[in-house]
Amino acid sequence: MSDGEILHAAPYHQLLATSQEFQVLVNAHKETAGSERLTNVVSSLRTAAPTREIKKAHNEKQLAASADQLIKLEERESGDTGLKPYLQYLNQNKGYIYFSFACLGHFVFVAGQILQNSWMAAKVEDPHVGKLRLIIVYLIIGFLSTLFLLLRSISVVALGLLSSKSLFSQLLSSLFRAPMSFYDSTPLGRILTRVSADLSIVDLDVPFNLILAVGATTNTYANLGVLAVITWQVLFVSIPMVYLAICLQQYYFASVKELMRINGTTKSMLANHLAESIAGAITIRAFQKEDRFFAQNLDLIDTNASPFFHNFAANEWLIERLEILSATVISSSALAMVLLPPGTFSPGFIGMAFSYGLSLNMSLVFSIQNHCTLANYIVSVERLNQYMHIPSEAPLVIDENRPPPNWPSVGKVEIQDLNWENNSYQCLVSFGGAGRGGIVIDGVDISTIGLHDLRSRFGIIPQDPTLFNGTVRYNMDPLYQHTDLEIWEVLRKCQLEEAVQDKEEGLDAPEIWCCSGRRWIELEHGTAAIVLFGPCLLRRSRYWCLMKPLHQLTMQQIQSSKTIRTEFADCTVITVAHRIPTVMDCTMVLAISDGKLVE
Repeated sequence: MSDGEILHAAPYHQLLATSQEFQVLVNAHKETAGSERLTNVVSSLRTAAPTREIKKAHNEKQLAASADQLIKLEERESGDTGLKPYLQYLNQNKGYIYFSFACLGHFVFVAGQILQNSWMAAKVEDPHVGKLRLIIVYLIIGFLSTLFLLLRSISVVALGLLSSKSLFSQLLSSLFRAPMSFYDSTPLGRILTRVSADLSIVDLDVPFNLILAVGATTNTYANLGVLAVITWQVLFVSIPMVYLAICLQQYYFASVKELMRINGTTKSMLANHLAESIAGAITIRAFQKEDRFFAQNLDLIDTNASPFFHNFAANEWLIERLEILSATVISSSALAMVLLPPGTFSPGFIGMAFSYGLSLNMSLVFSIQNHCTLANYIVSVERLNQYMHIPSEAPLVIDENRPPPNWPSVGKVEIQDLNWENNSYQCLVSFGGAGRGGIVIDGVDISTIGLHDLRSRFGIIPQDPTLFNGTVRYNMDPLYQHTDLEIWEVLRKCQLEEAVQDKEEGLDAPEIWCCSGRRWIELEHGTAAIVLFGPCLLRRSRYWCLMKPLHQLTMQQIQSSKTIRTEFADCTVITVAHRIPTVMDCTMVLAISDGKLVE
């Protein structure tokens, strides 16, 4: 090509043989490449040190710039957060009351089991107690203990239901009231993992593991208490054993908590990559990059699976040491019973001591494991808490500063220190966030009124046409505030009256605007964008904001549209665009930076 024209079109070798201009271009490229190679060979040793310095400076610059990037790294708690997440969970809907009932029920159940076994051990050799009485009393104690176990189960269900409901309500309210900047800087995967995986853990796993941890700890100390009552000498071994078990637990906690937090972060990255890949599947296939995204997905899966492997290895490490401690305690208890004088304890109590001693191993392991599992699951409460306190956008309604009922009546937009001619197309060009100051419309500063008052008075056309999965009437008038005649009039203005009349149901036709499945493709994107003008026309808005309309329509389509020309004649229209053709027809283009006119 030369001067914007195609001179020759042929394969490379043929073009090299026939085109003189192409020969000159190739020779010039070879000379330049040869001189560069010679220069690189001569100066390689001289530039080694400066290259390292440049690379170091570049890395430092990247690190410094990372603080100003749009999408921040995902927040993650570090270290031991103490009882804060537990108290936060129990304070939801007075959950501590149900937790107290659950603990009380389990304590009574464990006490009933000990009483049941003590009755059997004490009376099994008593000739004055018949076998029938022995069995009946044993069953009565067991039945009463089971009732308290039922109380524990009901309390756990109530605790999980009410606490998770409260957390979900706060999370949903925080996400719905979050400003747009939050969604611009937060990948979708981070939100999805919190409202799916983390919320599922809070619903099902946290309440049951909370009670299981308390119950396993109670069982462990109950077993030690029974051994201490029967053979008090075992206290010399059990007390150091408890201290060592607590040390092992704390040492194990420090690693497992971080592994669980890393797992949550890597799961967010995996979910975000999957969501983006599905959304951009057409582009990925068009450029034949399926293998690249598939390989990246496998890498993210491996990264997410790594914490599970290390968690399993740490769990086996803990179990091995706890079994050694439990074996030491039961061996010491057996040795003490052998060394005691004959007749000190009845065979029934000795058998009871051995029974509780043998179950001590499992009780201790379950206690530590349940505490660690609970510590892992409580991380989900931490992660939910991060998005439960997002800085909220402005209030919906500010009672002491509400605009007049007919505002905006004129559609006058005031911009300080800026004047332009009427009946001309003016354009402000800048990057996102370059504006400063405020916006005054018909004498009202929009930053001083509620969002509901602001948004309900304006006609806002979003970038992507999003239609409800419902009827024509529901999409045009979601709040059912207008008559059928008004809706038909708006459809006529939008040039969609014939499309609706072709359907037997008319305004109640469900399939025209259906956005689920493939049926909504009946509307082209441009037509779907025109549909969104309907609700705004019904409200007779005096002020319109078109958010990047050229994503669906061109400026020529907007200017030539009968709807736009007739209905926007007395309205103020601000167009937010992101493509060059939008500003090509403007009389003047003003470039803004940091709130100042630069060009």
